[in-house]
Amino acid sequence: MHSHGHSHDHAHDHDHDHSHETGGEQRYSERRHPEQVVLDIGGDVGALIVHTDASMIGIEVEISATGEDHRRTHKEVLEREIDGRSAPTLVFDGVRAGTYTLWMDDVACERDVVVTGGAVSELHWARPAAQAG
Repeated sequence: MHSHGHSHDHAHDHDHDHSHETGGEQRYSERRHPEQVVLDIGGDVGALIVHTDASMIGIEVEISATGEDHRRTHKEVLEREIDGRSAPTLVFDGVRAGTYTLWMDDVACERDVVVTGGAVSELHWARPAAQAG
């Protein structure tokens, strides 16, 4: 098992309606997340950390394995803290080794993203121009 100090959200299949809003409470993405997480990776399971810009905080991004566009899970971009600095990131953990597509608003924004088993793959990704504003 390898560990990597980053925060994460919880992924789940996307075949249901749901809301991230809770009766009058603050949305999870509205606060900074300085807490750390240990990623359980190994064998053919890795993680993908996507570094974004601050304009994407609170945006939901989906991921699907190449060729399985209909089977997606999602995460919300959170403002994390790395070395005391703001670090807007997505953390997709427990991801099988392979290639993936990242989606925003049902549009494939990044294809052929490689996740390596037993490792943490990283991608530096600014908000796609077509999705800005």
